[in-house]
Amino acid sequence: MVTDDGMEWALYNLGRLYANQDKLDEAEKMFQRALQGYEKALGPDHTSALSMVNSLGIVYFSQGKLDEAKKMYQRALQGMEKALGPDHTSTLNTVNNFGNLYLSQGKLDEAEEMFQRALQGYEQALGLENITRYRPALITMCNLGDLFASQGHLDEAKEMYSRAHAGFQTLLGLSSDECQELEYNIASLDSKQGK
Repeated sequence: MVTDDGMEWALYNLGRLYANQDKLDEAEKMFQRALQGYEKALGPDHTSALSMVNSLGIVYFSQGKLDEAKKMYQRALQGMEKALGPDHTSTLNTVNNFGNLYLSQGKLDEAEEMFQRALQGYEQALGLENITRYRPALITMCNLGDLFASQGHLDEAKEMYSRAHAGFQTLLGLSSDECQELEYNIASLDSKQGK
């Protein structure tokens, strides 16, 4: 992902740092500069440029700029499907992002379709053994669990939360924040079901 001088890579890393600190305006500027550099050096359809497009989509989503996020996700998804194929993990990460966008808009059927596509793709690309070591796949399981819980599909929600819990336990350990949150979600579902 590095061009001759590595400036775009540095801008990308700075953008990620700002995004992690919730300095979204600064992150947006860094990702835009990195994208311009990648497009100039490598072309707009290069996977590095498309990764920047996806990153911009995430920032726009976090800023509540849902129309801009959708445009970025559409561009990234179309480009990644063409460059990497529909089942590449980078493509699937964008598919998951689309699911989050649809979920935030209350488009639950579309959100479920995206989350299911991402999860099935991760399972095919990584295999069932390795999926528990791939954080984006585990996040997709959590997203599906949240979606199912919001729809009152408590058994399906519990299944997704349990699978994600097992994966995060393998990846990060039982005391991780992710495992603790999932244990809370599972207990909440159990109390709703009278268990």
